[in-house]
Amino acid sequence: MIPKSPARLVLDTNICLDLFVYRDPRWHRLLQSMEAGKVSCVTREDCRNEWVLVLEYARFALDDRAKQGALEEFDRLIRLADTEPTSDVKLPVCKDRDDQKFLELAASSRADYLVSKDKALLKLARRTRKLGLFDIISPEQWVEHHANNTLAIS
Repeated sequence: MIPKSPARLVLDTNICLDLFVYRDPRWHRLLQSMEAGKVSCVTREDCRNEWVLVLEYARFALDDRAKQGALEEFDRLIRLADTEPTSDVKLPVCKDRDDQKFLELAASSRADYLVSKDKALLKLARRTRKLGLFDIISPEQWVEHHANNTLAIS
């Protein structure tokens, strides 16, 4: 698949945690690409709602300032897509039903990539590619194969 320029990405919640809470240096190039507008990231209301709920999880022990900062950065770098469900496409079904919304979002927003570390989603990569929809890739794959090209676009 030849991605649009800028490539449109859907990021699952764990990638957002890595970017906006943990500041994982391995994905710094992805964050740079987002900030520079070299990629376009999209979400929808239910995915954003999941993000807000996850920020409240006690196991992350985030204070109000950290939660607010992560939410503001998410909203600044990831736009709400105005999309309708894609009824003409038979999407594969994810074993983790909570992740099905990311597949739906990627299809309805005509995303180039769904970036995830979730094994249940990554197992569906061949099927979505075969359907000509979008690639499901790990952040490692995105950084390895796309960061250099994306950052080089001026």
